[in-house]
Amino acid sequence: MTVPLTRSLYRTTAHAAGGRTGSVRTEDGRLDVRLAPPRKKVPGTTNPEQLFAAGFAACFTSAFAEVAAEFGADASAARVACEVELGTTDTPAGYGLAVSVTVSLPGWRAADLQPLLHRADAVCPYSQAVRGNVPLTLLAVDDQGDQDGPTSPASDDRA
Repeated sequence: MTVPLTRSLYRTTAHAAGGRTGSVRTEDGRLDVRLAPPRKKVPGTTNPEQLFAAGFAACFTSAFAEVAAEFGADASAARVACEVELGTTDTPAGYGLAVSVTVSLPGWRAADLQPLLHRADAVCPYSQAVRGNVPLTLLAVDDQGDQDGPTSPASDDRA
């Protein structure tokens, strides 16, 4: 279902040239990057999937902080990672994305974080944009401090 905006809060425009081997620049010049396909790994370049992952992670982090505050939690130390996967599909388009968002918060168990992730998913504009189009996995993990890797995950796939 398409939901129209009732009021615009921000608008931006990006211009692309050359597709995946070109560049992208915002109208105000605050973002100006060279692009290369993910497999090429050309120094000094990025790709659309990385840009999407960065935007989704930032947006979900803000949504999570807003929701955590409703639960009386300070989410300023939350760790949010967004993984975007590009792959093939059995559709006429032939390609698609899958997204996984992983969240940890110091002092919180994964199982206790899961309801906050669902609420953040409901208010995050990126989550709303992909809903019904892109598989999204929400994964809460116990905080590991400075260690790498999650333990005791609580996962939920939202297809």
